[in-house]
Amino acid sequence: MTKTNAIGFIGLGNMGFWMVTNMANKLPVNSKIYVFDIVPTLMHDICAKYPNRVIECSGPKEVADKSDIIITMLPEGRHVKAVYMGPGGICSSELGEKLLIDCSTIDTGSFLEVKDHITKNFPSTSFYDAPVSGGVIGAERGTIAFFLGCAEDDTKDIQELRQLFSLMGSKVIQCGGPSFGLAAKLSNNYLSGMIAIVASEAMDMGMKSGLDPRVLARVYAAGTAQNTICDRFNPVPGICPDAPASNGYQNGFKVQLMKKDISLALDMARRVGSNNVMGSVGLQTYKEASEDERCKDLDSRIVFRYLGGNENWMADYKNEN
Repeated sequence: MTKTNAIGFIGLGNMGFWMVTNMANKLPVNSKIYVFDIVPTLMHDICAKYPNRVIECSGPKEVADKSDIIITMLPEGRHVKAVYMGPGGICSSELGEKLLIDCSTIDTGSFLEVKDHITKNFPSTSFYDAPVSGGVIGAERGTIAFFLGCAEDDTKDIQELRQLFSLMGSKVIQCGGPSFGLAAKLSNNYLSGMIAIVASEAMDMGMKSGLDPRVLARVYAAGTAQNTICDRFNPVPGICPDAPASNGYQNGFKVQLMKKDISLALDMARRVGSNNVMGSVGLQTYKEASEDERCKDLDSRIVFRYLGGNENWMADYKNEN
């Protein structure tokens, strides 16, 4: 890689923190990572963990001034636009031939607005959408997938991008042109979110019929219902030891973010003329769960609790023995 001596990273949330951690562990010893987040303690924590390697910055412009590659990982489109185009933003710097990558999951319109601004004002700067999938567990383990808005025959930056992403994840899928990575991610999260609701319903239905949820999980894994949510992120506590559900629904993909992504996916569906018959029910479910005091700020698979699932099922089995 030619630009890894100075990498910028903006957005140190649940995903971003681990992405920076993996880069800090794997980059050459002379490399520096310049970071910024609006929450100072997040910067202090990562910089204390890697002194003289991860460097705290005062804002997006300083990150851009000091970095050759800049990665952003932010909650919503408005945050991305502010970080790139707002006062003191990335575009306040002299970008030249820098490589910019937005890994946020946002609406395609916001991304294209930023891309058009960069193309117009910094024609030699490269800017890609590369949202990620795999959850906090995947970010921590360095196994996330990047959905890159880059055509298969686009060779300009692909080798450098693949090498960079290999520091944080295990897979890169080139989805097509600009914003296609986002379109793929929104489709993925729509499907993932719907599966989580249906998996919660199916597990609850089977459990209330007397089935051991561990047996149900094995049935789904062996049958036509097999899916990653049940296999790795099962919404029932105690089925998958590493899943957020088995750890108090902590450190996962927050239910509010799933509500946001389902909403963005449905906006995209309406724009392109797709008929998503389950979408409105799914969105309403996540909206209500995200406003429920028992569920807000927890992993999105908390819909199992919201739908009335039995989280203490193990106690029932202990009492029977």
